[in-house]
Amino acid sequence: MTANSRWIDIDTVDGKLQGYLSLPPTGKGPGIILFQEIFGVNSHIRGVADLYAKAGYVVLAPDVFWRSQARVELGYVEPDMGRAVGLMQQVDISKTLADVAATAQVLRALPEVTGKISTIGYCFGGQLAYLSAAQGLVDGAVAYYGGGIQNKLDQAAKISVPILFHYGEKDSHIPLEAVEQVKASFAGRSNAEFHVYPGAEHGFNCWDRGSYQQKASALALGRTLQFLVNTVS
Repeated sequence: MTANSRWIDIDTVDGKLQGYLSLPPTGKGPGIILFQEIFGVNSHIRGVADLYAKAGYVVLAPDVFWRSQARVELGYVEPDMGRAVGLMQQVDISKTLADVAATAQVLRALPEVTGKISTIGYCFGGQLAYLSAAQGLVDGAVAYYGGGIQNKLDQAAKISVPILFHYGEKDSHIPLEAVEQVKASFAGRSNAEFHVYPGAEHGFNCWDRGSYQQKASALALGRTLQFLVNTVS
C-alpha cells in the first residue's frame, strides 16, 4: 500500500468484490483496469498498479478470484503455482466479465478519472483484457502474453477499439504458431498492434519471476505508455 492507494468495494450481482485502487500523485487522470496473472492481486500486481499510477493514471485492479478465495496472494513456485492453476480453472468467464463490467462502471464514475479507460492484463489477465475489449467495456486494451486468446478468436471481429499485444518469442505456454493465429484474426485491420520480444519467456514482465527479462519488460512498458497516450489520455 502507498499513501495514494487503497482497497475499494465493487458491487456485483453476486455480492461485493474488492479492487486495489492506486491514484496518481496529481490525484486525477485517465483510467486503467489492471488484470492480474493467476497469482491474485499480489505484491507484484500492486506494484504494477502503483507504477502506472505514477505515470498519471487511475488504476483499479479487481480481485478476479474473489468467488473462490478473496484477496488471495500467491507466489510463483509450488505449492502456490498449483493453487493458482486451480483457482483459474474455477473461474466462470461469463460471471467474471460481468464483474469486469461492474469494475468499469465504478472506475468511470470515480471523480478522479478524467476521460477514457483502458485495460492492461497479464497471462490469464491478458485474455480478460482481450475479452473486455470484445465486450465493448473499455476504450483500449493491452494483453501481455494473454493465455488462451488463440482459442477465442471468434471474439476478434467484435473488437473495434485499439488493442496492443505483447508476446515472448520463447513463451513455453504460448507457441509462436498461436501468436500467428491471433495476428491472422486481425489481418487487414488497423486497430491491432503486435510485438514479439526475442528470447523472452512467459511472464517476462514480472520482476518477481525467474523468467523476468529487463530489456523486454522495458520495451513493452514504453510501448504500452505510448499506446495509452494515444488511446485514453
